[in-house]
Amino acid sequence: MSELNLFGGAGDRSTDLGTGGADGVPAGGEPSPLDANAPLAARMRPRSLDEFRGQGHLLGEGRAIRAMLESGHVGSMILWGPPGSGKTTLARLIAAESGITFVSFSAVTEGVARVREIIKEADARLRATGRKTILFCDEIHRFNKAQQDAFLPHVEAGTIILVGATTENPSFEIVRPLLSRAPVYVLEALDPDDVRAILEDAIASDRGLRPMGVEASAEALDFIAVAADGDARRALGVLEGAAQLAGEGGTIEEEVAREALQHRFASYDKSGEEHYNLISALHKAVRGSDPDGALYWLARMIDGGEDPLFIARRLVRMASEDIGMADPAALGVAVGARDAFHFLGSPEGELALAHAAIYLATAPKSNRSYEAWKSALRRARETPAAPVPLHIRNAPTALMKDLGYGSGYRYDPSEEHGVSAQTYLPEALEGERFYTPGRFGFEKTVGERLAWWEARRAEARERGTSDEE
Repeated sequence: MSELNLFGGAGDRSTDLGTGGADGVPAGGEPSPLDANAPLAARMRPRSLDEFRGQGHLLGEGRAIRAMLESGHVGSMILWGPPGSGKTTLARLIAAESGITFVSFSAVTEGVARVREIIKEADARLRATGRKTILFCDEIHRFNKAQQDAFLPHVEAGTIILVGATTENPSFEIVRPLLSRAPVYVLEALDPDDVRAILEDAIASDRGLRPMGVEASAEALDFIAVAADGDARRALGVLEGAAQLAGEGGTIEEEVAREALQHRFASYDKSGEEHYNLISALHKAVRGSDPDGALYWLARMIDGGEDPLFIARRLVRMASEDIGMADPAALGVAVGARDAFHFLGSPEGELALAHAAIYLATAPKSNRSYEAWKSALRRARETPAAPVPLHIRNAPTALMKDLGYGSGYRYDPSEEHGVSAQTYLPEALEGERFYTPGRFGFEKTVGERLAWWEARRAEARERGTSDEE
């Protein structure tokens, strides 16, 4: 693919996202000094791996990225992790440690013209000096398949080392050919101890709050470290706001930190992987009969802004899939919770969802209905032409009666014990059993009832045989 056709031809407005600038960092990887008025998170960006906090599973001795840097062979990669986990900083430090030119690009704010320009410059740099270029693509998942594919020839030719950053699961968002050339490294949300260390660094650093002479109580730092949800940027933003409230020479107490925080939105993406992770957690807590777990994951989703009716639909599914005939009332409770929320709205209707989650989690469990349905559906698809037995066919006309439709049908409620000897499956499937009740809850009663009916049918068949003899 030619340079001009990279990411679509000239004038392709569907891929032109703007022409914002990208910062090139020279061979040493060190950005120019930041203005003292820059946000605290920008001023405190780590300048070396020694200052980098967290991600020991990638940067510890013998770990993947540390080993790669020590070998001197830096390759393309995808950095996948939550906001504030250090993806951009780590990419910069990889460039700095390896002496590679670093150029960043945002898939959200910058356009295809800039991408072509970066690759053209990288090619010229490589030919003239032998120096490689890391093209850091932030939010790489925002590129469509064709745009991502366009990176491939330049990665394979060695023109660029592509480092993509994403908060979304690469399995779903990054094309397979690119994944085969750029291994995925997973960054984890920072734990509170790491966040607290970052806050302490910011207070003590000349780049941070030391010129203000601000101090912070242990309680305030602990509060911010937990409230940040593993996001270093968020933590530093709250610390900076608290410092402004405390003033020069002041002390940040927990109350001041809370004031700076105002309101922390839950880390939840209604359309991304976390959406599916949390609903999966709720479903498995219900299935595992843990009402506390079910309530917690329900609260996480509600607080994060999930559509309550989506949750209600999943509760209805759980009632049939995981409880079924062990407690037939569970389905009514789940449907009732859906209707109650629809009628009451939020927040009152949320209690109905909580009620249903507790009921489902504490109900006896059985997937026998679910398994029975799958088995019956499979056999129906395998025997789509199996004829309906004559005795249970409908016979609305004289001709159909003459052909034997309905002939020999026995009305069970009129039979002795309310059970006849007749069968209800096609001849080819006679004797097959799809539903076998479990041993718990109401299903135990159903099993006893079915066993009693089967015994009565056997007696009726014996009577029929004796009559024929």
